[in-house]
Amino acid sequence: MSSIAGVAPVLSVTTEQIDDIRPLVPLVDARHPLVFIRRGQGVAGIGEALRLEFAGPSRFRDAAVAWKGVAAAAIVTDPLRLPGTGLLALGAFSFADESTETSVLIVPAVIIGRRDGVSWITRIGRSTSSGTETSSGTEPVAEPVEAPEPQALGPDFSVAFDFGPLDRPGYMRAVDEALVHLRAGELSKVVLARSMVGRLPDGADLRVLLGELATGYPDTWTFAVDGLLGSSPETLVTASAGSVTARVLAGSAPRGADPVADQESAEALATSSKDLDEHQFALRSLLSSLAPHARNVTSSEQPFLLKLPNLWHLASDVEGDLSDGSSSLDLLSALHPTAAVAGTPTDTALALIRELEPFDRGRYAGPVGWVGADGDGEWAIALRSAQVDEDGRVTAYAGAGIVADSDPEKEMLETRMKFRPIIDAFA
Repeated sequence: MSSIAGVAPVLSVTTEQIDDIRPLVPLVDARHPLVFIRRGQGVAGIGEALRLEFAGPSRFRDAAVAWKGVAAAAIVTDPLRLPGTGLLALGAFSFADESTETSVLIVPAVIIGRRDGVSWITRIGRSTSSGTETSSGTEPVAEPVEAPEPQALGPDFSVAFDFGPLDRPGYMRAVDEALVHLRAGELSKVVLARSMVGRLPDGADLRVLLGELATGYPDTWTFAVDGLLGSSPETLVTASAGSVTARVLAGSAPRGADPVADQESAEALATSSKDLDEHQFALRSLLSSLAPHARNVTSSEQPFLLKLPNLWHLASDVEGDLSDGSSSLDLLSALHPTAAVAGTPTDTALALIRELEPFDRGRYAGPVGWVGADGDGEWAIALRSAQVDEDGRVTAYAGAGIVADSDPEKEMLETRMKFRPIIDAFA
């Protein structure tokens, strides 16, 4: 953890309603964007008023404790009191306890948000003995400031990707090895991923990529936090005013080339015993993890078909009432990793992932989203994503759920489909 030094800084936070601004992506920094949006709604951040870093098995608990301290010390003026107004941090967490990638909560210096037809600007800075200042220390936060002007996006660019540590034959061999354990009854499901690597051209404007994702996949969460960029269809958890919701995705099929083929693909997925079993593993995992923290938890009796531009997914929505006062960060600790990104049982699946994946997933398949001062927040699972490092290296990830009757070649082809949103956006 950084920027706390044992004592929470006093942040001054002021939210004001503004005229509608569309779209949000052109407002953010071209090289270090901060975004969490879906269907044109969400938040976009500029600059850093505070950055908190965490690592290891206690990263979620440490983040929850640190955030409560920051929120308790903050001086907040928020007449709107909508989800996303007032004090807010955007966050991204590593998938594995042992990951070398840091987990972060970033409080932007300026936040532009939009929800249910209301737009707002929030300015956040440190409070000092001589008055309240922005993170730059030069401009009083309390004075009205015009919303930032959208900046024209840079030129299109492309990234040439190559295989990471696992090429396609290597991935199929890993699936074959996993099947030995699955068929021996050691576990019911394991999710195996592979990576692709490339390099950004000099001066690349990452907002171009985000615009492609937000436009091409409007029903997913388009996100950018500390170099982690992507467009995820899966909500890990949303906590709002005492309620909790989540969406489970497990089981997928490619979209058809024409309406008839598309319908056939959807019907095949809806009746696939392999995909239905995989989905049930993921759903039961979520319900079991959520049970200690919520009551009146319900889910649909059967999964529904979720249509995305490149895939059909089996999906189930879950909702309930929080019963123990958990914040969204507390729930991350309870829910991550789900069977949809790790497997069942979790510990056995994680051990097999460490054995068969010759790389650190970093923040891929970890939680990404935002948390407010009251602990409420919206968190997705960082799927269909890539990590862009400061040196311009880009690492994209995709995975597939492996069960006892999986076919290695089909699972490899599934990862190709799941790479498409992020690879095409970089093309």
